Amino acid sequence: MNEAYYITLLCGALFGGTPETVHGFSYPGGAASIRVDCEGKNRVVEFGLDKRSSLDSIQQAMFAADVTGKEAVVVLIDTDGKMGRYEWRIARAANAAGVPIRIIPAALTDGLGTGG
Repeated sequence: MNEAYYITLLCGALFGGTPETVHGFSYPGGAASIRVDCEGKNRVVEFGLDKRSSLDSIQQAMFAADVTGKEAVVVLIDTDGKMGRYEWRIARAANAAGVPIRIIPAALTDGLGTGG
């Protein structure tokens, strides 16, 4: 499964949020937008798999929190059942930054998806 699958499956169920919301922002050179993985009433949630590509999850969550004025949260999906180097690095960085992190075993979602 890919990250989008988990966002769709878990955003509303766990956080009462809306997946893939877009917010514009301005910066000194112009304007741009970000896409928030999951946005609830009080928090923005960045999802990631236990892969190298998720190392930027903390930055994305913190920037989305700054843009929206909401609490940042990171959710990592553990696909291999172990605390690997990427989960470790992201969890340490989240703790240092004061960003709540949840690590969810992918196996917990077995059978919850659509079409199965």
